[in-house]
Amino acid sequence: MRILISGAGEVGFHLAKDLAMEGQDIVLIDPDRHRLEHASNTLDIQTIEGDATCPNTLSKAGIANASLLVAATNLEARNMTICTIGKQLGVKRTIARISNLQHLRNKQNIDYQALGIDIMISPTELAALEILRLVEHSSFTDHYIFGDNALHLVGIRLASTSSYVGHPLMDMRESGDVRFIPVSIKRGTETLIPTGNTILEVDDFVYFVCISEALDKVASLDGIDQVDTERVMVLGGSRIGARAAELLSKEFFTKLVEIDREKAVRLTEELPNTLILNGDGRNVEFLEEEDISATDLFIAVTGQTETNIMSCLVAKSKGVKKTIALVENIDYMNFSQAVGVDTMLNKKLIAANSIFRFVRKGSVVSVASIRGVDAEVLEFEVNEKSKVINRPIRELKIPPGAIIGGVIRDGIGKVTLGDFVILPGDHVVVFTMPDNMDKVERFFR
Repeated sequence: MRILISGAGEVGFHLAKDLAMEGQDIVLIDPDRHRLEHASNTLDIQTIEGDATCPNTLSKAGIANASLLVAATNLEARNMTICTIGKQLGVKRTIARISNLQHLRNKQNIDYQALGIDIMISPTELAALEILRLVEHSSFTDHYIFGDNALHLVGIRLASTSSYVGHPLMDMRESGDVRFIPVSIKRGTETLIPTGNTILEVDDFVYFVCISEALDKVASLDGIDQVDTERVMVLGGSRIGARAAELLSKEFFTKLVEIDREKAVRLTEELPNTLILNGDGRNVEFLEEEDISATDLFIAVTGQTETNIMSCLVAKSKGVKKTIALVENIDYMNFSQAVGVDTMLNKKLIAANSIFRFVRKGSVVSVASIRGVDAEVLEFEVNEKSKVINRPIRELKIPPGAIIGGVIRDGIGKVTLGDFVILPGDHVVVFTMPDNMDKVERFFR
C-alpha cells in the first residue's frame, strides 16, 4: 500500500516508522530538509522536500497511485487543504489532523467528505478521552479495551506489600484464576516477556490481558488498598485541560487550575460544572490552600512538560494517590515510572496510534502501544486461511517475544492458555515486540 504522509514532526515520523516496519510503501513530505534527513537516515522510506499543499509536490510523491494521504502537520487549515487537493488528484482516502473540536462536533451539519476529508483525527479529543479512561480505572497505569468491553489490557505497579513480589508467575497461574494472564513486565528500562519462572519484583510494571469481571482482581494484585476516585484536580486550562475537565466533571468533583486570569474567567463560563481556580499550580502553598491532600487524582496538562512533571511530583508528596502528566517529548515516556509520575501522555503519540489503526494491513482490526514499553498489542480477526485455527496454542510456534493473551468469540472475552483452540471468526489479542510484528502477522493472513 502506497501511503503519503505530510508532516515529518512527531506524529508523522512515528506513524511512518510503524508503517515502514510492516513493509508499507511510505512517502514522507515536509519542507524541512533537516527533518527529512533524520527520517531518511532512520527509516526505510522515501522522502520528498516540499509543500504538500502544492499539487506538483503531491504529484511527484505519486498521489494518483496512493491508497492513503495523511495530513499530519501542526497546522489544521493546511491539513484540510492538503486532503482537499489530494482527493482531487486521485488519492483513495484521506486523514486530516485537526485541532479545533468544533469540526468534530459539526460533522452532522457539514459534509467534510465532499470537501475531500474522509477522517478527522483530533489529538486534543483523543488525549482527553484517554485521561477520562485512566481516571475511571485509576488503579491502572494503562488501560486499553478490545471489542465491546470484552477484553482489557491493563498495567499495574507492584508495591512491596503485594503478595506476589518475590514469587514466580507460575504461582499466580496456579491460583486457579484463569480470567487474566500477564503478557509483559517493564522493569526499569527493560521490557520482559514473562514465563512461568519469572520472579516478580517491587516496582515492576506488570501488564495483563483480562476479562471485564477480573478487573477488580487484577487491580488488587498491586498490594495497594484501592480507593474510589471522587476528587480530581486538573492543572492547565489548555484545550486538553478544558476538554478533560468537561468530561471528568460529569462523573467526578473536578477542579481546574489556570494561571491566566482572563482565561480562567472564560473557562468559568464554558465549564459550569467545574470549579475553576485562578492561581499558580507550581506554588506549593497555593496547592495546600486548595486542599491538594484531599485530591484523589492530579492531572497536569499545561504547555510545559517540566511544569507538568514537577507539579505531579509535588502532588505525590502531598498524598495524591495517582498522577498523570502530559509531555511533549515522546522520549519522556520511557522514564515515567523512574521519575515517580504514574502515567505520562503524549498527544502526538496517541494521535499517531489512532491513525495507525486505520491503515494497518491484513487482518489487524486494532492496535495499542503500551506507554514506555517498546512493544504493541494487536487485535487480529481470524479467517479460514489463518495458520492458527483448529490447533492448540502451544502447538502454534508463536515466535519468542510474542504472546497470545486472549480471544473474543461471539462478543465474549476469553483468556487463553496452551490448550485453547482458536476458531475462524475469533478476534485474537497478541502482545508482540516490534521485531516480531511481521512474523506474528503472517500467522493471521
